[in-house]
Formats: sequence, C-alpha cells, structure tokens
Amino acid sequence: MDFKKFVACYPNFPKEGILFYDINSLLRTPDAFEAAIFEMMDHLNYDIVVAPEARGFIFGSAIASTLSLPFVPVRKPGKLPGKTIQQSYSLEYGEATLELPADAIQPGDKVIIIDDLLATGGTLQAIIQMIEKMGGEVVHISCLIELSNLKGRDTLKGYDISSVMTF
Repeated sequence: MDFKKFVACYPNFPKEGILFYDINSLLRTPDAFEAAIFEMMDHLNYDIVVAPEARGFIFGSAIASTLSLPFVPVRKPGKLPGKTIQQSYSLEYGEATLELPADAIQPGDKVIIIDDLLATGGTLQAIIQMIEKMGGEVVHISCLIELSNLKGRDTLKGYDISSVMTF
C-alpha cells in the first residue's frame, strides 16, 4: 500500500521552520490504518508495547490490543499517577521531559517502542534510557514515519528500527 498518499505536509507548523506530517487521512481510512498497524508490529519478539503521547498512543495501543500484550504509556510530567521515572531530552524545536510508571517495566522484559515519527531521535532515546534504567531490553523500535534528513537513526545506533514510510 502507498501509505504516503495518506500523509499531508504542513510547512511552518507548529512553528516556523518545521514541516509537519499530518496522518489524519490515514487514521480516517480504516484499511490504511489497519495495514499500517500490521506493518508496524511485524516484529513479534517482545513482551510489552511502550509508546509516547500523543500520536504514539494511537498505534501503540492498537498493536498491544491486537497482540494481547500490555501497553505502557509514556507521558509528559504530571500526567501519570503514582511513582514515575523521568528523562529530559532535546527535540527539533525545544526541550521536553517524559515519564514512565516506575513499575511498568521489569528486569528482562523485552520491549517494543512504537511511535508515529522518528525525527532527530531525541524522544525515542529518552524512552530507551528509562526502559534500560528499569532493566528492560529494547528489542525493536517501530515508527510510522521516518524523516531521514534529520538523522534520528544516528542517535539510535545499535537499536533495531523499522519505519513504514521514509521522507
């Protein structure tokens, strides 16, 4: 399937100099959404699905549900109850911090990280750091879109990464 026909590009959003890749058309097309889900989960050697808010939740929770696996949300600070661990990182247009529930990953858990976008790799690197601090093993990273000119794979060297579309 040509997934790129379901992606619209908006220059200078959310701020000047950023090209935003809008996946709403993909989400509104059930056959395309389902095909993307199956392509993203084509690596079956994992115990837990982890995904960051917001658009990562869309794909991560669908994959976890389809495979009857636990889903672990990664959120911005103050959005998760209970004890959490945090990791700060840089992104294309600023800095941010993410949190994971402190009991979400157990030593030896095999984890797949699902996200909608691989850009500079900062978000995914922060998630990897938290998972590894908890004793988990990141066995795969699956993204819907990869922006190859931002060289996110360079940030994530040594990790198995796949993407459905590359721009």
